[in-house]
Amino acid sequence: MKIAIVGGGAAGFFAAITAKSRHPEADVCILERASQVLAKVGVSGGGRCNLTNSFEDVTDLKQVYPRGHKLMKRLFKSFNERDAYEWFEAHGVKLVTQADHCVFPQSQRSQSIIDCLVNEAHRLDIHILTRHEVKNIVPQTNGQLSLALADKQMTADRVAITTGGSPHGKGLAYLEALGHSIETPVPSLFTFNIADKSLRQLMGTVVIDAIVQMPGTKFRTSGPLLITHWGMSGPAILKLSSHAARHLAEHEYRLPVAVNWTGCTNNSDVQTQLTELALRHAQKQLGTIPPFQLPSRLWQFIIERANLSTERKWAEVGKKGLNKLVETLVNDQYDINGKGAFKEEFVTCGGIALSNVNLNTLESKVCPHLFFAGEVLDIDAITGGFNLQAAWTTGYTVGQSIAD
Repeated sequence: MKIAIVGGGAAGFFAAITAKSRHPEADVCILERASQVLAKVGVSGGGRCNLTNSFEDVTDLKQVYPRGHKLMKRLFKSFNERDAYEWFEAHGVKLVTQADHCVFPQSQRSQSIIDCLVNEAHRLDIHILTRHEVKNIVPQTNGQLSLALADKQMTADRVAITTGGSPHGKGLAYLEALGHSIETPVPSLFTFNIADKSLRQLMGTVVIDAIVQMPGTKFRTSGPLLITHWGMSGPAILKLSSHAARHLAEHEYRLPVAVNWTGCTNNSDVQTQLTELALRHAQKQLGTIPPFQLPSRLWQFIIERANLSTERKWAEVGKKGLNKLVETLVNDQYDINGKGAFKEEFVTCGGIALSNVNLNTLESKVCPHLFFAGEVLDIDAITGGFNLQAAWTTGYTVGQSIAD
């Protein structure tokens, strides 16, 4: 049996290795259009490769997979984060789990993961062909699939598409021509450019536990927030960009974002704490007593946004002033003015509609013997190792299905 894996990324390698391990007699090749394989693995986690997550804080997969969570729940029964962890350790890569539940190679180098996958592919005699771009796929009457490359044709009994996300949809055209429905690809996991330039004076400020949301929508996330020279970043913002990816794209990344700097979900608790603070420190200046463990610079900025003086004494603030401080602390709104890049992960939401694939095997319902794994499917996740885990899980599923 001849198996062609189109795309030399994480999902492609894992599909190829799984298929060849189950079916040693098969002729398996990986076709990669670029000059090197596993490029995205190389930059993942800032070059350290955040290959999975322990999922300890995840109570519902929808928290981490805004699109595709039901499918991931199904596929995790066969290959989940523990299986991925054990697979890499069994293949010689020592792993460490950080306090934030992100899993990295002990070497803190992406190259450890790349070497592991490439070496295993070589050991299994999987052919790795770079600069081989597939332009089209045509089903043959004998059940095989014909692959059109730039300068030649090749046929395969089974083909897996693992080409990753297509930000502009270019890599999906021939799949759409075969009859597949495409969920329009849009960026996910990005930072926010903020129109208000006054925020830039706080560049480098980190708030450990902020709540961010898109006013008037259900999109709301929490976690660390980083103020940058262009706007806002950090896990809270990246998670929000992922969950609200389509909403933001539809509005051309021009929407308000509301920040709750306190991390408190109950506004009355914020009111109570500020009132108690005012009573305890009546004769002290507002700017000298930051509440909620806020960085001093940020607290002074918030006071000024509430149209109060940092030198005013707490006793002089009054009920109206306290109410204004509370409102600014829990509902501080800024206008998003475009998106920035998150260079550690390049993620796209959209791709092959999940309604077009068999959810147990990931085989196309439209074109027999054609399979999909990884980000080419309409599956994507927040930052934290979840996207690579989806690659391992879907790659494993496709490898098993192809070999059966």
